[in-house]
Amino acid sequence: MTAISKGGNCPIDVPTVRAVLSWTGGPGVPDVDASALLLQESGRVTDDGDFIFYNQPQHASGAVRHLGKQATADAVEVQFAALPPTVERVVLAASADGGTFGQVPGLRLTLSDAVSGTPIAVYNMTAATETAILSGELYKRNGTWKFRAVGQGYASGLGGLATDFGISVGDDPAPAAPPPPPPAAAYPSTPMPPPPPPGPAPQFPGTAPAAPATAPAPVNLDKGRVSLVKGSRVSLVKSGAPPLAQVTMGLGWDPARGRGNIDLDASVIAFDHTGKEREVVFFAHKKGFKGAIRHQGDNLTGKGDGDDEKIDVDLTALPPDITTLVFTITSFRGQRFTDVKNAFCRLVESNSGTELVRYNLSESEPATAVLITALRRTPDGTWEMRALGEFQDAKTGKGLVGPATRHATAP
Repeated sequence: MTAISKGGNCPIDVPTVRAVLSWTGGPGVPDVDASALLLQESGRVTDDGDFIFYNQPQHASGAVRHLGKQATADAVEVQFAALPPTVERVVLAASADGGTFGQVPGLRLTLSDAVSGTPIAVYNMTAATETAILSGELYKRNGTWKFRAVGQGYASGLGGLATDFGISVGDDPAPAAPPPPPPAAAYPSTPMPPPPPPGPAPQFPGTAPAAPATAPAPVNLDKGRVSLVKGSRVSLVKSGAPPLAQVTMGLGWDPARGRGNIDLDASVIAFDHTGKEREVVFFAHKKGFKGAIRHQGDNLTGKGDGDDEKIDVDLTALPPDITTLVFTITSFRGQRFTDVKNAFCRLVESNSGTELVRYNLSESEPATAVLITALRRTPDGTWEMRALGEFQDAKTGKGLVGPATRHATAP
């Protein structure tokens, strides 16, 4: 086995190579994930399908596979003969969630023959403040595949690394609202006399003056679990009980009959009191506000009972100017909600596991995303939950920032 230092290279003379990223575990070590990108001669991907990672574990050609993570290792496998002929390089990358690669001890990349298991090369890496790293690359030179140790870091995480190679981690922003119509043309008219000054409303025998109309207050949690319908809301307050602190938003769905696996992703977009987006927590960025928001992980199928994905929120640890959290479900692979049934979200008190609020999505549209619910901080510092059920087209939570903004500024 050849030990390679940064910038070094060696030939790969096996049909299928396995690249194993390993590290030393322990308290405080960030969560590490391996990935791969298939690059054309231009140095960029053809489309998002050329990005292979835990949420998209196999290329359409079958040539590159994400093998699944163990406690202190993650791996991808490349079958050279199956690669599309236009692919010139396969970049081996990794991301660290919950810290930097400088906090990951013993980081190394080991290449071996995927069939026999015979080691080919090992590259011991060092890093500092990077949250994503390009560990190495497999490249074709004069008809032969070779490996080069790279060790280039990104402080912008997996999203920054992927964007450099042409992956659209977010989506195009929503189109701007059309300008208001021009005012109607003014036409000359006969002057009208001014209206008489308002007088008291007429009273009729046996009636009392009408009280001014007021908006109805939202229900609260006094009677137990609340079921919402689209457009309704609930105050997350129970009389005599302390304010809610730690809550979990569980989101779930099932494949419609005959539709196979449905890979959807839960995300949350945090807005401040001005309506500015401050954080998007999703599968590639699992923690926000120093852990006040935490994504528990990804579900690739949608099968099984209960929550498919969960997002924990410590309401007491959020910055005080964060006033709105919009929860979304998106399809990174472009599957439509017409292929989904039984989509829901539910708010649970984290410590007791008590379900507080549930919203079942009763509608279905041929869209790839939905703004499903929002938590909003009220002027008195308590929180309320609103059922949105608003369908959109986007691949990730980042692509929904535009349409979600109005829920951060609406009364």
